[in-house]
Amino acid sequence: MTVSSQVSKATGNGDGSNASFVFNFKIFNESDLTVIVKAANGTESLKTIDSHYTITGVGNSAGGNVVFTSGNIPASGETVVLRRVTAQTQGLDLIENDPMPADNIETAYDKLTAISQELQEQVDRS
Repeated sequence: MTVSSQVSKATGNGDGSNASFVFNFKIFNESDLTVIVKAANGTESLKTIDSHYTITGVGNSAGGNVVFTSGNIPASGETVVLRRVTAQTQGLDLIENDPMPADNIETAYDKLTAISQELQEQVDRS
């Protein structure tokens, strides 16, 4: 897969009834997504997977959805921020003379690209 998008963050507006919010970027694991609900007064609340929401589309290059659980649906005036936060680790172990699928190398490069995009997004906010 190639990384054809520079997007690493998505936002949406709560309305008290919509439980599903789209993100249009790949995440490698559920833990690679941070979900924040921002109140109209600017107060931010970090949400917890399984307690407040579930995720679909893990590993999908087109992204997926964050689906808030009953009782946790963002209210009107609240903003949902979905931000990819990839662990800055390197898990590819190259073994000399060992056959390796190209997919392993491509996944490692995709992860490096994702980390680079996330760092750029942080720089842009600073």
